[in-house]
This record gives sequence, structure tokens and C-alpha cells, in this order.
Amino acid sequence: MTPGILALIVLALTVIGYFLGRQRAVAAAAQQNKRLHSLPGYYGQSVALFTAVPAFLLMAAWLFLQPVVIESQIAGQIPDSVVEKAGAKSLVMADVRRIADGLDLVITEGGVSEDELDRMRADLTDVRGRLANVGVALGSDVSPAVFEAAKSYRDIGKTGSLLRNIFVILAAVGFGAWTWSRITPEMRARNTSEIFIRTLLLGSSLVAILTTLGIVLSLLFETIHFFQMYPATEFFFSTVWNPQFRGGSTLGILPLLWGTFYVSFVALALAVPLGLMIAIYLAEYSGSRLRSFAKPAIEILAGIPTIVYGLFALITVGPLLRDWIAEPLGLGNSSSSVITAGLVMGIMLIPFVSSLSDDIINAVPQSMRDGSYGLGATQSETIKRVIMPAALPGIVGAVLLAASRAIGETMIVVMGAGASARLGLNPFDAMTTVTVKIVSQLTGDTEFASPETLVAFALGLTLFVFTLGLNILALYIVRKYREQYE
Repeated sequence: MTPGILALIVLALTVIGYFLGRQRAVAAAAQQNKRLHSLPGYYGQSVALFTAVPAFLLMAAWLFLQPVVIESQIAGQIPDSVVEKAGAKSLVMADVRRIADGLDLVITEGGVSEDELDRMRADLTDVRGRLANVGVALGSDVSPAVFEAAKSYRDIGKTGSLLRNIFVILAAVGFGAWTWSRITPEMRARNTSEIFIRTLLLGSSLVAILTTLGIVLSLLFETIHFFQMYPATEFFFSTVWNPQFRGGSTLGILPLLWGTFYVSFVALALAVPLGLMIAIYLAEYSGSRLRSFAKPAIEILAGIPTIVYGLFALITVGPLLRDWIAEPLGLGNSSSSVITAGLVMGIMLIPFVSSLSDDIINAVPQSMRDGSYGLGATQSETIKRVIMPAALPGIVGAVLLAASRAIGETMIVVMGAGASARLGLNPFDAMTTVTVKIVSQLTGDTEFASPETLVAFALGLTLFVFTLGLNILALYIVRKYREQYE
């Protein structure tokens, strides 16, 4: 039974529990000739909540812990000679999981019974052929110990899934029946239901916090593992990025940081002035008819997929800048460059700045405008000396959002700026960013435990720290100027 089917069974039991709880409350009130403390629906909600919530919590915990327990148990069955031959235990476990999944396919789709699989397990040639028939490749260097571990992995997983289904259904039925048996007219079902729902809402509000904590911890642990294999001083201070998966790598982050901030600076240099001017015009000068058309039209830019922007940079903007500016001035001959990616990314960021700034400017009280006009200021002076300072905290937030979007962009940089890690000031040179290298280091047939792969987590943590610094700086600016204009 799959987790999806199990969840549907629990939901069906929940619905049944709701109607049974409601019916029992009404029947108890009529039999004892008493008024119910709460509405009948609250009694049904109590039974439904005690049926669904413990069962789903148990299922979630089981799904999270079962793979960890099984892998720790199977890892102890693999001989050290097999691990040394493969190079890393993680690679052996990946083969074990792949073969275990393939054995399930052999049984379900290949028409092989459990007894036949037991008879052929000593002959890896037959097993390899069966796996190939269902689309699972098995290398020739797979040892019998790995195959036996895969079979144990599958058997333990099957047993664990069966126990999970039994215990989850028992939890749903047991807690539901216990709550149903406690229903009396005096039962404060409304209080129980509201406390339960309030607790659930509190738990839901913690999801974002726990998710952020999980992201940071996962980056931190893998980064520590990376720095145990590669010197931190070379990573932070080396000016060369040259990963070699067969050894001799130089993994300096400085060229990647330079490319990231260079491209982001070009993008913000285009997006921030244009976005602010658009916002000022739409909020203070344009009529209602023009505003109702122009603002949605500008916001369409935010809905265009980044791959489309990347194609626009690769096919149109890059060759145009190369043919009209770079080659005539002798600045370069490549269509992939910093300025190509920066300009296209700037176009993408315009609605982030203009739309948010427009809303912020419109939120400035009209009384501040009227007071400025009453003192004899012109409209442009009012905008410059009253409205913009009052809206500055919100505008800083809009610019920060655009900056974060620029720093985290990948697709436009890949297609517009290239993948060359270098330090330089020429905006017509090809460069790359941290996000592009994170993707490139984690894709392909690479060993996960190698420094060339783990460096992606160090890059991600470094980028996270820089983004956090931008947030702290923006928060300081917002608080400083908000106190002045409140």
C-alpha cells in the first residue's frame, strides 16, 4: 500500500468519524434529555481531528525515519572491501537503492515471483538480464554482497511499509474510537476543537522557521565537510576557479563573487533608475486611464520565464552589442558578456522596482502633499523633498528585493554571460556567477563526497551570508529613516 492510498484511507476514516461523532452527540442529548454544550458539528470535528492528526503525524515521522534506519542497518552489512573498491560508501548505497527499486520492478512488471528471484539471486547474470528488461542498468562490477544488501534493503523496506500501514490505521481508528466513546452532552467539544485547531495553526506557523533552519543547517554541515577536505583560505582568497574532478582542483570563490556582483550591479544600474522614474510618473503625473493600462503592461515583464530572457540575451542583445559596440571598439568579440546578461536582467527587474515603488509612493498620506503645496512648493519639489524621503524605507525594500532576485538569477547568466570564471573590468568579457557554478558542480556523473561537488554547498552558504548582510543593511536604513518620518 502506497502512502497516497494510506492517506486516502485515513481521510475516509476522518469523514466517517465526523458523522459518527455528530450522530452520537445528538443521540446522547436526546436520550438523556439534556442540551449539548456545543453545536453537534464540534463533536464531529473532535472525532475527526483525533482520527486524522495522530495518524498523519505518525505516517510523516515513519516516512522520515524509515529510510534512515534501513540505510544505517544495511550499511553495516556491506564489507569494507566493497566500499574501498567503490571509493565511497555513499556510492555503494546508491547502487543498493537502485538495485532494490529494480527488484520491485522485476517482480511487478517482469513477471517474476519471489521464489524465482530467490533461486536466481546466486546468478547475477540472470538478475542483470531481468533488470535490463525493465529498464534498470546494472554494472558488471556489482558484487554479490551489494546484491544481497539490495535484497535485504527491499525486504526490510517492505516489512517497514507494512508495519507503517498497520500502525497508522490503528492510530486513526484507536484515537477516533476513544474520542467517540467520550462524547457526552456535557463534553466541551467546542473548546477541545478550538484548542486543537489553534495548536495546528501554531505548528503550521513554525513550518517556515523550521524550513529556514533546515536549509541553513544542511548548507552548514556540508560546508564543514567540504572545508575538512579543502583549505578554507584557498577557497576564500584564491583568484582561480579550476575544478578538476580527477584531482588538482583550485576552487577559489573570488572570480565567482566578482561575476555575481558585476552582473547584479549592471542589472540594478538599469532597473533601479528606470523603475523609480516609472513609479514616480505613474503615481504622481499620469492620468487614471494611462495608469490602468501601463502598470499591468509593465508587470507582464515579471511573468515572462527567465529562459525566454536568456534566449533574448543569447540571440538578440548579445550579437547586437558585439557587432555594434564591442568589435568596433576592440573590446571583445563574444556575444556572451557581463553587459549582455546585466542589461537583460535589468529589464526583468524593472517591474519589481516600479510596481512596489508605485504602491509605496501612493501609500504616502495625501496630507503631506497638501501641506507641501500649501507652503508654496511645486510638484517636483514636493516629490523630491517630501514624498521620496517619506517613501524611502519601502523603496529600499523594493531595491533589496530586486538585488536578491539579481544575485540568485541563473538562466539569464548561463545564456547571456557565459560560464567563464575570471576577474576583470571589461563589461564585454564573458564571466559567470555563484549560482551558475552551484548548478554545474551538482549536475553530471560526479561523486557526491568529492570536494568538487561539496563546494556547491560552500558557495550556497557564502551567497546566503551575503544576502543576509544585504537584508540587515536594508533593515538598518529602513528603521533609521522611518523614525524620522513617522
